[in-house]
Order: sequence, then structure tokens, then C-alpha cells
Amino acid sequence: MAGEGELLLRENYSLERDLLARPRTEDEVTSGEPMAKPKPEKKPATAMAATSKVLPMELRIGDRLVDETGEWEVVGRPYTTAGGKTARVRVQRFGQPGVTELRSWGAHEKVSVKRA
Repeated sequence: MAGEGELLLRENYSLERDLLARPRTEDEVTSGEPMAKPKPEKKPATAMAATSKVLPMELRIGDRLVDETGEWEVVGRPYTTAGGKTARVRVQRFGQPGVTELRSWGAHEKVSVKRA
């Protein structure tokens, strides 16, 4: 007799079935049971939201660049030279329209900018 009961348990038991995730039915969920709360959305800091890294060919007129010489504003559309390997753009010193320069980067380099 003990052998028959053990055999019945083995036939009804499936480890794989118990390990698989399944949706809970309505009768398994009680109204008083705590539910998982949705994660709050992360809001970037105001300084971090304005600064982003883009490829030189993605620069737009009005973008601002900051380096060791000061803050510069993009005043011309970017273009490539050397078979598309170098990207160039005309910039002016922010707040001083008379001071312009031509900046160049490798086309694969990312540039930190503040979007206008």
C-alpha cells in the first residue's frame, strides 16, 4: 500500500509546473493584500537635462559649447572634410558676435552641448 501512495504522489507532482510563473486568478488575490507600487519617474537635474553629448554633425545653430577658453555658440551648419572623417562648424563667443572661430572634431567624437 505504501508503494501505491508514493506512486500516486509522483504522478501528480511536477516540479517544472510549480516553477513556471503563472498569472494569479481573481480568487487568489484578496482586496486587503498590498499590491506592488509603481516606480516613481526619475527626473534629471536641471543642469544635467540641458547638457547632452552629440556627434559634431548633429550640432544645431544656437547650441552652446563650453571649453577652457569660454562659452561658444554655434552660428553655422556643420560640414565634413577629409572624406567625412572630420567635422567642422563655425562658432562665436557667446555674447560677443565679433569673435568667431572654426572648430573641428573627428566625426566619431562626441561633443558636450547645451541645447538652446
